[in-house]
Amino acid sequence: MELKICHLYPDVLNLYGDRGNILCLQKRLEWRGIECRVEYVKLGEKSDLTGYDLFFIGGGQDFDQEILLEDLRIKKGPEIRAALEDGRTFLCICGGYQMMGHYYETADGEKCEFLGAIDFCTVGGKKRMIGNYAFRLGDESGGSTVVGFENHSGRTRLGSGVRPLGKVLKGYGNNGKDKTEGVRYRNAFCTYSHGPVLPKNPAFADTLLETALRRKYGACTLEPLLDQFENLAHDSVLKKI
Repeated sequence: MELKICHLYPDVLNLYGDRGNILCLQKRLEWRGIECRVEYVKLGEKSDLTGYDLFFIGGGQDFDQEILLEDLRIKKGPEIRAALEDGRTFLCICGGYQMMGHYYETADGEKCEFLGAIDFCTVGGKKRMIGNYAFRLGDESGGSTVVGFENHSGRTRLGSGVRPLGKVLKGYGNNGKDKTEGVRYRNAFCTYSHGPVLPKNPAFADTLLETALRRKYGACTLEPLLDQFENLAHDSVLKKI
């Protein structure tokens, strides 16, 4: 078995060490004897996105998002939307999450049109929502508890037919009011959780891998790993929260 991973915009969307999510996925496949190939597609680069099994889009500053809007919507947007509807797996963090929606409107009323691949929108607030937080994934996403770090001024509201990724246990999540966190649409997992999120949430990492492998091969049950240190890191953060 093999998974081919695409890291989109690693040169621009690279805050908070989120590249660690890619390293985590690579190692968890390697430890199980599963081949993994990672390719980095930068701003302005042309690439055929139809051959990837899993996509990662990290977080960036508002200015960074404006830089890549044309490339995102016009050059890569159609293929990203097609991959999403085809059931390819996506992990999208913070700014990468917001860009999958319809738009981001700043607190001053300036609107940036995004992909519109998933039915939600984000409006900026005056106060940033910052801190360690925890949420529980929905049953369709494995049901485990996830710990991470959020830092965003955007308030995300989901469309009527879109499910959240999970329910906030402590922290702000999508908007600080309705206790939702992230989005789960088809095989896209979108979250505000920086950190990087996957190394200290091994169950969530394996959910992503199993989702991608099942889509490619029809069936997959990953052999369990020991995960002592990963779980210690998870439990330590959860205790502090």
